[in-house]
Amino acid sequence: MARRNRSYVVPGAKKGMQAFKADVMKNEGYAVNMNRPDDVKYEVAKELGVPLQTGGNGGLSTESVGHVGGKIGGPMVREMIRLARQQLTNREDSK
Repeated sequence: MARRNRSYVVPGAKKGMQAFKADVMKNEGYAVNMNRPDDVKYEVAKELGVPLQTGGNGGLSTESVGHVGGKIGGPMVREMIRLARQQLTNREDSK
């Protein structure tokens, strides 16, 4: 299966999302290299016992890879919701 070539709809959003991921995962207690925030997935995988490697991981189950993604994506989504609620509260307070 070919690797997905994901791109962001908003030009320039990639850098901001990478910084956001790094901040969230740092707050979750992971050692994050700010120059390579995607590398945190290997630390998460190791913690979960998933043998994720650079390059091909075609032998891994969708379930095990999903555990790694969920451990990263879950806190990111929670933080986005928290930030949105905070923004809405601030907007209501300023009326």
